[in-house]
Amino acid sequence: MSADITKLPSANGQSVTGKDDWQPLRQYTRARIGLARSGNTLKTPDVLEFQAAHAQARDAVHTPLDVARMEQAMAGAPFLRVNSRAPDRSTYLRRPDFGRRLSEESRAALPKGAWDVVFVAADGLSSTATQQGAVPLFEAMRERLTDWQIAPLVVATQARVALGDEIAQTMGAGMVVVMIGERPGLSVADSMGVYLTYAPYVGCADSSRNCLSNIHPHGLSVQAAADKLAWLMREARHLKLTGVGLKDAAPESAAIGNVDRLS
Repeated sequence: MSADITKLPSANGQSVTGKDDWQPLRQYTRARIGLARSGNTLKTPDVLEFQAAHAQARDAVHTPLDVARMEQAMAGAPFLRVNSRAPDRSTYLRRPDFGRRLSEESRAALPKGAWDVVFVAADGLSSTATQQGAVPLFEAMRERLTDWQIAPLVVATQARVALGDEIAQTMGAGMVVVMIGERPGLSVADSMGVYLTYAPYVGCADSSRNCLSNIHPHGLSVQAAADKLAWLMREARHLKLTGVGLKDAAPESAAIGNVDRLS
């Protein structure tokens, strides 16, 4: 049976009838699909949208993390602030290795304790993501891990994922959870990733970590991420490992809630 070509979208998004047949599909993705053309270029609204997305991505990388705002969101709960060895944003972007190690002043100021886990809110490559997602996720995890010894939240600037290893090792924490802004794209500039590491140490391999990504308003929700992370952390404590040896077999969020209530 031959297809009705009047119902098929063409390369410029217009069918033979002149209708925009890509429009029904756009509700399912934030990707730029079926963009119409005007002569040899895209139509003006699409060009302007692309330029705006590019500006949002640049802002996410270069805007400093507002630590004072995070302190207000903590509502008086204790937290610590540290910096990596990168003295400024330019150095941070050019020298990833500096972002993986604590400054001498920060390392000396960290307290030692018998904590099960320390959570680190790191600016990474999208301070926007960390600003909006880190404190809500930390609060959600405190509600789910009532039997854990949780260290004060550590807010880290000019930070890479591996900075969490030195923070945890210095503080004596058995695990570290790094909540960090992911590299922004042209459809999402505020996506946060979470990296879980058991028994972290300076020089720890990335294969020893578990990652949850795409935590943002249009992706994985904070509550769903908290459910999955709590499951991974309990498994990590039971198996005494994370990374390639810890497979993510967590049930759906609703099922996790039922298991917790029954246990």
